[in-house]
Amino acid sequence: CLTTADQHVFFKWAVKTLAERHGFRATFMPRPFSNLSGNGCHIHCSMWAGDKNLFEGTDNISDLALQFLGGVLEKAPSFCAITNPTVNSYKRLNGASTASGYTWSPNRVSWSGNNRSHMVRVPDNDRFELRLADGAVNPYLLPATMLACGFWGIDTKADPRKCSFPTDVNMYEIPDGSPKLEGIASLPRNLLDATRALESDEHLTALLGTEFMGAFVKLQKLEW
Repeated sequence: CLTTADQHVFFKWAVKTLAERHGFRATFMPRPFSNLSGNGCHIHCSMWAGDKNLFEGTDNISDLALQFLGGVLEKAPSFCAITNPTVNSYKRLNGASTASGYTWSPNRVSWSGNNRSHMVRVPDNDRFELRLADGAVNPYLLPATMLACGFWGIDTKADPRKCSFPTDVNMYEIPDGSPKLEGIASLPRNLLDATRALESDEHLTALLGTEFMGAFVKLQKLEW
């Protein structure tokens, strides 16, 4: 995870430097243009023990992977302030439709198979893709938070099935208030709501540390 985070930082620096040399400006701002899709930072999650992928199942991801995923889904509204840490982040998550018709970013806590209208996509039987984080996320806090929530899900045997949808269900086409959304959590509408949700989550405070949480929440409130 640390190697990936280091590479993430280097990649962003390289892109911005090369763009500047050619007279352009590169940005990883979550949604710099209101009529276009924003900048996501999707993360593909698998867990390995030596050469064995513990998330790989037969027809779907393994039971261990499902519990890990269950923890991520359960804590998503709380950790949104970490994965989506700026005011502009919520213009990507809750903004108007783009020229393509969709924002291609999640707005509810759901998962499915190979379907990009949900917060989590399971493209194969060996991993899942979290599509929540954006270009403003801290590359080191992102994997740390996913690991904390995932291991919490394994410890509590979290069940993600209540948030599952068939692969052919387009989440963008389900209106608010639909019976299909019963029990499905929505993501925070803005940075303040996200920060309050993070601050009130005792499990995440214990997992990430009281000192870190206090400092991070303070900074997020100043950002708001």
